[in-house]
Amino acid sequence: MIGDVMAKPGRLAVVERIQDLRDQYAIDLVIMNAENVAGGFSITPSLAEQLFAAGVDVMTSGNHIFDKKEAIPYIAKQPRLLRPANYPPNTPGSGMWTGEVCGIKTAVLNLMGRVFMPPSDDPFLAADTLLASLSSDTKVRIVDMHAEATSEKLAMGWYLDGRVSAVLGTHTHVQTADERILPQGAAYLTDIGMTGSYSGVIGMNKTDVIARFTSAIGRRPEHSTGQVKICAAVIDIDEMTGRARDIVRLNLSHES
Repeated sequence: MIGDVMAKPGRLAVVERIQDLRDQYAIDLVIMNAENVAGGFSITPSLAEQLFAAGVDVMTSGNHIFDKKEAIPYIAKQPRLLRPANYPPNTPGSGMWTGEVCGIKTAVLNLMGRVFMPPSDDPFLAADTLLASLSSDTKVRIVDMHAEATSEKLAMGWYLDGRVSAVLGTHTHVQTADERILPQGAAYLTDIGMTGSYSGVIGMNKTDVIARFTSAIGRRPEHSTGQVKICAAVIDIDEMTGRARDIVRLNLSHES
């Protein structure tokens, strides 16, 4: 899974490197968090289609997914672009994708935390409901837990261990170094990190962000450029049991 892809620098890095990474790590399914693709806020239909064409299979998101109005009708008809499953029931789009990958039934779930985040329904209950809807032969189950609090992400990892193949955190744009396989077979990483420019503040222009902290007069920050990195996690899953065999954390420099 590729961590939060931030604006043009992150998009270009994915488009330019995705096929090489698929080949190098023998990847069957590419999942990408896409809530920051369009200038750092949401995604547009044309950018989504560009990334799908480049080799992304499923996109997850988070609290910024509806920042651009054109994402609303698109997500309603594109099942491979997810929004948090614990949004209210009348929200356009879906919080889970199901399909076959190399003949193996697979599910991708998108959840959002509630600690220091916009209001949403209970992600633990949403996970229970989605998992109960899956057939028993859907063994490969991957969860994007989009949340601010480390404790909430880790709690979800323990809560779902034995029921899913992986719980991977997104949202903070800062990669953590705690990848592991939990006792019942779920791969876990608190935050995959950001794919984008590291010359600013979590992908945004540092001067704009500093102004927001030091002045009462600020403006919406623009994305930063330069020092691009790709952050991702590669999971090896036993397709017969759904248990993860290994998790490898990637933090790669990239030059366009």
